[in-house]
Amino acid sequence: MSEPDTSEEPKSPCISVCVLDDDDICMGCYRSADEITDWFMASNAEKREVLRRARERMEAGTTLRLK
Repeated sequence: MSEPDTSEEPKSPCISVCVLDDDDICMGCYRSADEITDWFMASNAEKREVLRRARERMEAGTTLRLK
């Protein structure tokens, strides 16, 4: 099996719905407030790790709730 191409910069998962829940997790992209602010300075490997954690949060059942 071939290795994934790690040279391409991961795209931000931002969907322009910046609403933080009580745990400071964005309800739009599922990143933490720290992950959002650190995104532009993060390495590609760090960005992939942020995306993995965000995907885990999303799959854990957190849903978008706008009031």
